[in-house]
Amino acid sequence: MNRKPTRSFRAALLVSLAVALVPAAARAQSEPVDLTAMFRSAGADITDLRVYQISDIILIRGTTADRGKAENASRLARNLGYQRVANLINVVEPIADVNIVRSAEGSLGRQRALDGCKFHIDSLNGIVRIGGSVDRELQKDVAVELLRRIDGVKEVHSTLRVL
Repeated sequence: MNRKPTRSFRAALLVSLAVALVPAAARAQSEPVDLTAMFRSAGADITDLRVYQISDIILIRGTTADRGKAENASRLARNLGYQRVANLINVVEPIADVNIVRSAEGSLGRQRALDGCKFHIDSLNGIVRIGGSVDRELQKDVAVELLRRIDGVKEVHSTLRVL
């Protein structure tokens, strides 16, 4: 006996499938949840840290020079109960102080607004100290701002004086 399903049976089957699939589809397309503050308060010390939960996956982004800090972020996620962790933290080598000083000297030397000024530059672990003399107060601000823009510079301390 070859029987065809009735229209009402097919409709009921489609409705039941739709009801069963809607929650799964909603979970698969859930909005990312920002967990950055929670990870920071738990001790994650990463520059530009961003942590999102997407479905059951934790996505960790940021930058650090310390591979141990990057690995610690994954451990932290697992300790918080998350099993699926995508650690995309970029581990970068710190820029050598000698390279920071060279970049600083080049930047200051190319800036026409600083012609005639005399500078002494030193860097230790990305903390730059600038001393010397300028002709106008505004030149101090220009010099410090140029130094802040150099890759690897964390802080700038100025002892520049106006002559």
